[in-house]
Amino acid sequence: MKVASPRRLLIVIYSMSGGGAERVTANLANYWALRGWEIMVVTLASDRLDYYELHPTIKRVYLDLAGESANLPVALWQNFRRVAALRRVLRKFEPDVALGMMTAANVLLALASLGSRVPTVGSEHVHPPAFPIGRAWEQLRRSTYGLLQAVVSLTTETAEWLKANTGARNITVIPNAAPWPLPVQSPVIKPNEVCPRGRHMLLAVGRLEYEKGFDLLLEAFAPLARKYPDWDLAILGEGSLRSSLDGNVRTARLRDRVFLPGHVGNLLDWFERAEIYVMSSRCEGFGNTLAEALAHAVPAVSFDCPSGPRHIIRHNVDGLLVPVGDLPSLKGALDRLMSDSALRQRFSARAVEARNRFSLERIANLWEGLFEEVLLERSLRR
Repeated sequence: MKVASPRRLLIVIYSMSGGGAERVTANLANYWALRGWEIMVVTLASDRLDYYELHPTIKRVYLDLAGESANLPVALWQNFRRVAALRRVLRKFEPDVALGMMTAANVLLALASLGSRVPTVGSEHVHPPAFPIGRAWEQLRRSTYGLLQAVVSLTTETAEWLKANTGARNITVIPNAAPWPLPVQSPVIKPNEVCPRGRHMLLAVGRLEYEKGFDLLLEAFAPLARKYPDWDLAILGEGSLRSSLDGNVRTARLRDRVFLPGHVGNLLDWFERAEIYVMSSRCEGFGNTLAEALAHAVPAVSFDCPSGPRHIIRHNVDGLLVPVGDLPSLKGALDRLMSDSALRQRFSARAVEARNRFSLERIANLWEGLFEEVLLERSLRR
């Protein structure tokens, strides 16, 4: 029995701020909108947090019910309001399929769709054991994922964890896409305005938070900066550790060698300028920027996190993987690439294969296959 692909898709996510899952949402929503699908993106947060640009045909709904709860009764009341509001949206929009992005959205969508005939799909964008979310949300995830028709994970490791720790019935692995070339949006900061023209550049991108391990990257780079006086390091992103990282740079006397320009909307320009991409994360769900760097022909060095980078980098083919948190190994891998332009060129020539491995069309097709599967399952139950 053949079931047509959906043409009305509702996507639920906490916000459309500048994070990885939000970028994935924008990429997929825009792709399907260009193909003529009717898309609605619903966020718990208000439009004040929006960062990524969406196709003009995409409908936006802001529940404006985001925020932390002071105590358990307030949390229960807030989640009741969120579920009720989302349920109203589902009834009004009547999507063919509803998709949740990340744990909170998955849980709320599962509860809001109770009694509805709308097929629901959840998705995890982190590796859950590495990103604890509190006892209450852990319990909600465990008890509600079985209400969803399917749950998508980014890697096999996350799929195995979900199978062991939730009631999810159908767990499918779909990696994130790495669009190439990346679109440009504001803010635009030209690399040559930050890192002097003609110098070699290491590049890292991510939130300035503990899990991204930029403190470790700075520690590994400090001795290499002395060995390679014509190499600099740029770390793109913002976060709560900016002041701490600035202090580390000053202490290491690297203010003219390490640059933290903040958020940039023209990553394409930075990938074109960079000669090596570095991912120093202590943990990752996938590693979107790592895949994007390879797609833009930048060889990479990364910690081999429990989930993510090992599914992107092909060790000694387009980059190097080193044990998580192992500073001597990270320093050694960077040293090896910084000292060998022929090796960088060889890795770069193979890195571009990521354009096909993680193409938006290929990844969207995997999603569409899953949507057709859940639609077929729902039709057989009628």
